[in-house]
Amino acid sequence: MEKKREALRKLMMAVEKELLHKPNKKTLDRLSLLVGFQDWDSFQDALHGDADGKTNYEVMSEK
Repeated sequence: MEKKREALRKLMMAVEKELLHKPNKKTLDRLSLLVGFQDWDSFQDALHGDADGKTNYEVMSEK
């Protein structure tokens, strides 16, 4: 029983560590592309500012 308890404790520590792990900038940029934004900063601006996906698209289509 003690071995199972220790194994469960190690598993929980690994899960907590992974949940607290913040993805790096490159990963966030790639995820932002999937939802239609040029990069993570553009996505954050749309979430917390005045920009939206449409304005990001218009800027990209002008290039």
